[in-house]
Amino acid sequence: MIEILQPVGWVPPRGYANGVAATGRLVFVGGQIGWNPETGNFGSDDFAAQVGQALENIRAVLAEAGGLPEHITRLTWFVTDKQAYLENLKGVGGFYREVMGRHFPAMSVVEVTALVEDRALVEIEATAVVPES
Repeated sequence: MIEILQPVGWVPPRGYANGVAATGRLVFVGGQIGWNPETGNFGSDDFAAQVGQALENIRAVLAEAGGLPEHITRLTWFVTDKQAYLENLKGVGGFYREVMGRHFPAMSVVEVTALVEDRALVEIEATAVVPES
């Protein structure tokens, strides 16, 4: 069970939750980047497209534990260019809804100097709580 936490009187956030409470099996997905994990090649240098691929990669790893996108309780995004992130919000949102649906867990975005893979523009890690069967 997942419960979105919204303190009374706070302005509701857009695109994320202030907090999430959940019960079940904890699943931690290591940072995923926007490349094809079978080939180790990037299909695009477009910021939003890399986000879409990173989210697809998260969904695939989560599925290995029997999880679905709606079981995600936290996403941490590491971006190499805050401005690129802000300029691509519409495209990022489109890919997000396509891959994750309309589930918006607790999220943070952190700008970093670089990622290990030189062409990576974004890396996203996830925490999920999959209900026990």
